[in-house]
Amino acid sequence: MGRTESQRKVGASGRAGWDGEAGPNIQNRVVVFVLGDQRYGLPLAAVERVVRMVGVTPLPQAPEIVLGVVNVQGRVIPVLNLRRRFRLPERDFALTDQLVIARTAGRPVALAADAVAGVLEYSTQQAVGACDIVPGIEYVEGVVKLADGLVLIHDLDKFLSLEEETALDRAIESA
Repeated sequence: MGRTESQRKVGASGRAGWDGEAGPNIQNRVVVFVLGDQRYGLPLAAVERVVRMVGVTPLPQAPEIVLGVVNVQGRVIPVLNLRRRFRLPERDFALTDQLVIARTAGRPVALAADAVAGVLEYSTQQAVGACDIVPGIEYVEGVVKLADGLVLIHDLDKFLSLEEETALDRAIESA
């Protein structure tokens, strides 16, 4: 199946056109997941797969945002607790929850989500860059405006601070 020029642009850069690199009618794609009542998105190019929630093995000395690790096809992958990162109320995980397996520049990660809504295609006309909303906002790359609400698009490479990355590396090495 061939990819269109807009798919190549998103797939090659992993970006969603926030800096005007794509024309106003170019379709971008994000995987949309839900935490509570809010929808979030990750660029489709960064997402490997979505799997149902499984038991998470605690990882001693890991940063607070890390729930633990899971085994996905022989790979040990850290699970990030997005509720903690986004300062949302904590809740127990259910078997109906899902893990979004995605790739940062440095490692694969699993993001714990209440649900995954699917893939959203949107034009750059529907998007607002984070710097146009609040300069310096953490984790958010932009916002997609839809008729039924907003989808916050996140930059996965900014989810973990340098200190958290280092602490996670040490915790994995000592496990």
